[in-house]
Amino acid sequence: MRLTFLFGEIGNGLRRNVSMVVSVVLVTMISMYLLGLGLLAQRQVDTMKDYWYDRVQVSIFLCVDKSLYPNCAGAATTEAQRDQVKAQLEQMKPPVKEVFYETQAQAYDRFKQQFANSPLGDQATERAFADSFRVSLTDASKYDVIASSFQGAPGVGKVQDQKQLLDKFFTFMNVVSWSAIALAVLMVLCSTLLMATTIRQTAFSRRRETGIMRLVGASNFTIQMPFIMETVLSAVVGAAIAMGLLWATVRYGISGYLSNALLDTAFIGVPDVVAIAPWVVAGVVGLAVLTSGFTLRRYLRV
Repeated sequence: MRLTFLFGEIGNGLRRNVSMVVSVVLVTMISMYLLGLGLLAQRQVDTMKDYWYDRVQVSIFLCVDKSLYPNCAGAATTEAQRDQVKAQLEQMKPPVKEVFYETQAQAYDRFKQQFANSPLGDQATERAFADSFRVSLTDASKYDVIASSFQGAPGVGKVQDQKQLLDKFFTFMNVVSWSAIALAVLMVLCSTLLMATTIRQTAFSRRRETGIMRLVGASNFTIQMPFIMETVLSAVVGAAIAMGLLWATVRYGISGYLSNALLDTAFIGVPDVVAIAPWVVAGVVGLAVLTSGFTLRRYLRV
Protein backbone atom coordinates (compact mmCIF):
# COMPACT_ATOMS: atom_id res chain seq x y z
CA MET A 1 0.00 0.00 0.00
CA ARG A 2 1.37 3.37 -1.02
CA LEU A 3 1.99 5.83 1.81
CA THR A 4 0.67 8.74 -0.28
CA PHE A 5 -2.65 6.94 -0.65
CA LEU A 6 -2.77 6.15 3.09
CA PHE A 7 -2.00 9.73 4.14
CA GLY A 8 -4.49 11.07 1.62
CA GLU A 9 -7.26 8.86 2.97
CA ILE A 10 -6.41 9.81 6.57
CA GLY A 11 -6.48 13.51 5.70
CA ASN A 12 -9.81 13.20 3.89
CA GLY A 13 -11.33 11.27 6.77
CA LEU A 14 -10.18 13.82 9.36
CA ARG A 15 -11.56 16.73 7.30
CA ARG A 16 -14.92 15.05 6.77
CA ASN A 17 -15.45 14.28 10.48
CA VAL A 18 -13.93 17.25 12.26
CA SER A 19 -16.62 17.43 14.96
CA MET A 20 -16.36 13.73 15.81
CA VAL A 21 -12.57 13.88 15.79
CA VAL A 22 -12.66 16.80 18.23
CA SER A 23 -15.07 14.83 20.42
CA VAL A 24 -12.71 11.85 20.52
CA VAL A 25 -9.77 14.12 21.33
CA LEU A 26 -11.63 15.84 24.19
CA VAL A 27 -13.05 12.66 25.75
CA THR A 28 -9.67 10.93 25.48
CA MET A 29 -7.96 13.96 27.00
CA ILE A 30 -10.33 14.04 29.99
CA SER A 31 -10.20 10.29 30.61
CA MET A 32 -6.40 10.14 30.33
CA TYR A 33 -6.01 13.21 32.54
CA LEU A 34 -8.15 11.60 35.25
CA LEU A 35 -6.31 8.32 34.86
CA GLY A 36 -2.99 10.15 35.12
CA LEU A 37 -4.16 11.96 38.26
CA GLY A 38 -5.12 8.64 39.82
CA LEU A 39 -1.75 7.09 39.00
CA LEU A 40 0.11 10.16 40.28
CA ALA A 41 -1.97 10.12 43.46
CA GLN A 42 -0.86 6.52 44.05
CA ARG A 43 2.78 7.53 43.53
CA GLN A 44 2.27 10.49 45.89
CA VAL A 45 0.91 8.19 48.60
CA ASP A 46 3.92 5.88 48.22
CA THR A 47 6.30 8.87 48.32
CA MET A 48 4.67 10.28 51.46
CA LYS A 49 4.70 6.86 53.13
CA ASP A 50 8.43 6.48 52.54
CA TYR A 51 9.01 10.04 53.78
CA TRP A 52 6.79 10.07 56.86
CA TYR A 53 7.30 6.51 58.04
CA ASP A 54 11.01 7.28 58.31
CA ARG A 55 10.04 10.15 60.65
CA VAL A 56 7.44 8.32 62.72
CA GLN A 57 7.72 8.98 66.44
CA VAL A 58 6.20 7.21 69.41
CA SER A 59 4.95 9.57 72.11
CA ILE A 60 5.02 8.39 75.72
CA PHE A 61 2.75 10.76 77.64
CA LEU A 62 3.43 11.05 81.35
CA CYS A 63 0.89 11.71 84.07
CA VAL A 64 -0.04 15.17 85.30
CA ASP A 65 -2.00 16.24 88.35
CA LYS A 66 -5.68 15.20 88.02
CA SER A 67 -4.94 13.37 84.78
CA LEU A 68 -7.81 11.45 83.18
CA TYR A 69 -5.60 8.56 82.06
CA PRO A 70 -6.70 5.44 84.04
CA ASN A 71 -3.12 4.38 84.76
CA CYS A 72 -2.34 7.73 86.41
CA ALA A 73 -5.02 7.53 89.14
CA GLY A 74 -5.08 11.34 89.21
CA ALA A 75 -1.46 11.65 90.37
CA ALA A 76 1.42 13.29 88.50
CA THR A 77 4.53 11.39 87.45
CA THR A 78 7.31 11.56 90.03
CA GLU A 79 10.92 12.40 89.25
CA ALA A 80 11.95 8.82 89.98
CA GLN A 81 9.36 7.45 87.56
CA ARG A 82 10.43 9.93 84.88
CA ASP A 83 14.08 8.98 85.30
CA GLN A 84 13.13 5.29 85.12
CA VAL A 85 11.32 5.77 81.80
CA LYS A 86 14.25 7.74 80.36
CA ALA A 87 16.80 5.16 81.49
CA GLN A 88 14.73 2.33 80.02
CA LEU A 89 14.50 4.15 76.68
CA GLU A 90 18.26 4.67 76.61
CA GLN A 91 18.74 0.94 77.17
CA MET A 92 16.49 0.07 74.23
CA LYS A 93 18.85 1.39 71.55
CA PRO A 94 19.30 0.64 68.61
CA PRO A 95 15.53 0.04 68.06
CA VAL A 96 15.21 3.45 69.69
CA LYS A 97 17.01 5.96 67.51
CA GLU A 98 16.60 9.22 69.47
CA VAL A 99 14.70 10.38 72.53
CA PHE A 100 13.33 13.93 72.94
CA TYR A 101 11.79 15.14 76.18
CA GLU A 102 9.01 17.71 75.88
CA THR A 103 7.56 19.50 78.88
CA GLN A 104 3.92 20.43 79.30
CA ALA A 105 4.70 24.09 78.54
CA GLN A 106 6.66 23.20 75.40
CA ALA A 107 3.84 20.97 74.14
CA TYR A 108 1.36 23.79 74.71
CA ASP A 109 3.54 26.32 72.87
CA ARG A 110 4.00 23.95 69.93
CA PHE A 111 0.25 23.40 69.71
CA LYS A 112 -0.38 27.16 69.75
CA GLN A 113 2.03 27.63 66.85
CA GLN A 114 0.54 24.79 64.80
CA PHE A 115 -3.03 26.00 65.28
CA ALA A 116 -2.39 29.73 65.31
CA ASN A 117 -5.05 30.30 62.64
CA SER A 118 -7.58 27.88 64.13
CA PRO A 119 -10.13 28.36 66.94
CA LEU A 120 -8.52 25.36 68.63
CA GLY A 121 -5.45 27.45 69.31
CA ASP A 122 -7.48 29.93 71.38
CA GLN A 123 -9.56 27.35 73.22
CA ALA A 124 -6.70 25.10 74.39
CA THR A 125 -5.19 25.47 77.86
CA GLU A 126 -1.84 24.30 79.16
CA ARG A 127 -3.54 21.87 81.57
CA ALA A 128 -4.74 19.85 78.55
CA PHE A 129 -1.16 18.80 77.76
CA ALA A 130 1.33 16.56 79.50
CA ASP A 131 5.07 15.97 79.66
CA SER A 132 6.15 13.38 77.15
CA PHE A 133 9.04 11.47 75.66
CA ARG A 134 9.00 11.59 71.85
CA VAL A 135 10.85 8.53 70.58
CA SER A 136 12.25 8.16 67.06
CA LEU A 137 12.61 4.57 65.89
CA THR A 138 15.10 3.03 63.51
CA ASP A 139 12.22 0.92 62.16
CA ALA A 140 8.62 2.17 62.41
CA SER A 141 7.36 -1.43 62.53
CA LYS A 142 9.04 -1.85 65.94
CA TYR A 143 6.31 0.21 67.60
CA ASP A 144 4.91 -2.81 69.44
CA VAL A 145 8.22 -3.23 71.25
CA ILE A 146 7.92 0.26 72.74
CA ALA A 147 4.20 0.02 73.40
CA SER A 148 4.45 -3.30 75.27
CA SER A 149 7.36 -2.01 77.36
CA PHE A 150 5.72 1.22 78.57
CA GLN A 151 1.97 0.76 78.34
CA GLY A 152 0.73 0.64 81.92
CA ALA A 153 4.18 1.39 83.39
CA PRO A 154 4.27 3.57 86.55
CA GLY A 155 4.00 7.25 85.66
CA VAL A 156 3.01 6.58 82.03
CA GLY A 157 -0.43 7.77 80.99
CA LYS A 158 -0.55 6.77 77.34
CA VAL A 159 1.65 5.48 74.54
CA GLN A 160 0.69 6.83 71.11
CA ASP A 161 2.09 5.84 67.71
CA GLN A 162 1.99 8.45 64.93
CA LYS A 163 1.96 5.60 62.42
CA GLN A 164 -1.61 4.77 63.44
CA LEU A 165 -2.68 8.32 62.63
CA LEU A 166 -0.75 8.32 59.36
CA ASP A 167 -2.31 5.02 58.32
CA LYS A 168 -5.77 6.60 58.52
CA PHE A 169 -4.61 9.52 56.38
CA PHE A 170 -3.00 7.26 53.79
CA THR A 171 -6.11 5.07 53.70
CA PHE A 172 -8.14 8.17 52.84
CA MET A 173 -5.60 9.15 50.17
CA ASN A 174 -5.77 5.67 48.67
CA VAL A 175 -9.57 5.88 48.51
CA VAL A 176 -9.32 9.23 46.73
CA SER A 177 -6.74 7.97 44.23
CA TRP A 178 -8.70 4.78 43.48
CA SER A 179 -11.86 6.84 43.07
CA ALA A 180 -10.07 8.95 40.48
CA ILE A 181 -8.94 5.80 38.68
CA ALA A 182 -12.49 4.40 38.76
CA LEU A 183 -13.83 7.62 37.28
CA ALA A 184 -11.09 7.48 34.65
CA VAL A 185 -12.11 3.92 33.74
CA LEU A 186 -15.68 5.16 33.24
CA MET A 187 -14.39 7.94 31.01
CA VAL A 188 -12.28 5.44 29.07
CA LEU A 189 -15.46 3.43 28.46
CA CYS A 190 -17.15 6.58 27.16
CA SER A 191 -14.13 7.24 24.96
CA THR A 192 -14.30 3.69 23.60
CA LEU A 193 -17.98 4.03 22.72
CA LEU A 194 -17.36 7.38 21.06
CA MET A 195 -14.49 5.92 19.03
CA ALA A 196 -16.73 3.08 17.86
CA THR A 197 -19.49 5.54 16.92
CA THR A 198 -17.01 7.71 15.02
CA ILE A 199 -15.68 4.74 13.06
CA ARG A 200 -19.19 3.57 12.19
CA GLN A 201 -20.17 7.01 10.96
CA THR A 202 -16.99 7.35 8.95
CA ALA A 203 -17.37 3.89 7.44
CA PHE A 204 -20.98 4.64 6.50
CA SER A 205 -20.09 7.93 4.84
CA ARG A 206 -17.35 6.22 2.80
CA ARG A 207 -19.17 3.01 1.95
CA ARG A 208 -18.98 3.75 -1.81
CA GLU A 209 -15.18 4.11 -1.69
CA THR A 210 -14.72 0.94 0.35
CA GLY A 211 -17.08 -0.93 -1.99
CA ILE A 212 -15.04 0.11 -5.01
CA MET A 213 -11.82 -0.88 -3.23
CA ARG A 214 -13.22 -4.36 -2.56
CA LEU A 215 -14.25 -4.71 -6.21
CA VAL A 216 -10.73 -3.89 -7.45
CA GLY A 217 -9.22 -6.45 -5.07
CA ALA A 218 -7.92 -4.25 -2.24
CA SER A 219 -6.91 -6.20 0.84
CA ASN A 220 -8.65 -5.92 4.20
CA PHE A 221 -5.51 -4.26 5.60
CA THR A 222 -5.58 -1.56 2.91
CA ILE A 223 -9.26 -0.82 3.52
CA GLN A 224 -9.06 -0.80 7.33
CA MET A 225 -5.78 1.02 7.88
CA PRO A 226 -7.02 4.60 7.14
CA PHE A 227 -9.88 4.19 9.62
CA ILE A 228 -7.56 2.78 12.27
CA MET A 229 -4.96 5.51 11.82
CA GLU A 230 -7.60 8.26 12.03
CA THR A 231 -8.78 6.87 15.36
CA VAL A 232 -5.24 6.35 16.67
CA LEU A 233 -4.18 9.89 15.72
CA SER A 234 -7.22 11.42 17.42
CA ALA A 235 -6.63 9.38 20.58
CA VAL A 236 -2.90 10.14 20.67
CA VAL A 237 -3.56 13.87 20.32
CA GLY A 238 -5.98 13.67 23.26
CA ALA A 239 -3.47 11.70 25.32
CA ALA A 240 -0.70 14.17 24.47
CA ILE A 241 -2.84 17.10 25.64
CA ALA A 242 -3.65 15.18 28.83
CA MET A 243 0.05 14.58 29.48
CA GLY A 244 0.69 18.27 28.92
CA LEU A 245 -1.97 19.17 31.48
CA LEU A 246 -0.52 16.66 33.95
CA TRP A 247 2.95 18.12 33.42
CA ALA A 248 1.63 21.64 34.06
CA THR A 249 -0.28 20.46 37.14
CA VAL A 250 2.80 18.86 38.68
CA ARG A 251 5.31 21.46 37.50
CA TYR A 252 3.42 24.56 38.62
CA GLY A 253 0.88 23.25 41.13
CA ILE A 254 2.97 20.73 43.08
CA SER A 255 6.66 21.41 42.41
CA GLY A 256 6.16 25.15 41.98
CA TYR A 257 3.75 25.81 44.84
CA LEU A 258 3.12 22.97 47.29
CA SER A 259 6.77 21.95 47.54
CA ASN A 260 7.69 25.52 48.53
CA ALA A 261 4.68 26.01 50.81
CA LEU A 262 5.10 22.67 52.65
CA LEU A 263 8.82 22.21 53.03
CA ASP A 264 8.49 19.34 55.52
CA THR A 265 6.64 17.05 53.09
CA ALA A 266 7.90 15.02 50.13
CA PHE A 267 6.02 15.44 46.85
CA ILE A 268 6.09 13.85 43.42
CA GLY A 269 7.71 15.72 40.53
CA VAL A 270 7.92 15.96 36.77
CA PRO A 271 9.92 12.66 36.53
CA ASP A 272 6.82 10.88 37.85
CA VAL A 273 4.78 12.29 34.96
CA VAL A 274 7.48 11.14 32.54
CA ALA A 275 7.39 7.69 34.15
CA ILE A 276 3.65 7.15 33.59
CA ALA A 277 3.45 8.86 30.17
CA PRO A 278 4.62 5.85 28.06
CA TRP A 279 2.10 3.58 29.76
CA VAL A 280 -0.75 6.01 29.21
CA VAL A 281 0.10 6.61 25.55
CA ALA A 282 0.62 2.88 24.90
CA GLY A 283 -2.74 2.17 26.53
CA VAL A 284 -4.46 4.77 24.37
CA VAL A 285 -2.92 3.39 21.16
CA GLY A 286 -3.86 -0.17 22.10
CA LEU A 287 -7.41 0.89 22.98
CA ALA A 288 -7.80 2.78 19.70
CA VAL A 289 -6.47 -0.12 17.61
CA LEU A 290 -8.61 -2.75 19.34
CA THR A 291 -11.75 -0.61 19.23
CA SER A 292 -11.34 0.34 15.58
CA GLY A 293 -10.41 -3.22 14.54
CA PHE A 294 -13.40 -4.78 16.29
CA THR A 295 -15.81 -2.11 15.01
CA LEU A 296 -14.60 -2.38 11.42
CA ARG A 297 -14.94 -6.16 11.38
CA ARG A 298 -18.48 -5.92 12.69
CA TYR A 299 -19.86 -2.97 10.78
CA LEU A 300 -17.68 -2.56 7.71
CA ARG A 301 -17.76 -6.31 7.05
CA VAL A 302 -14.42 -6.49 5.33
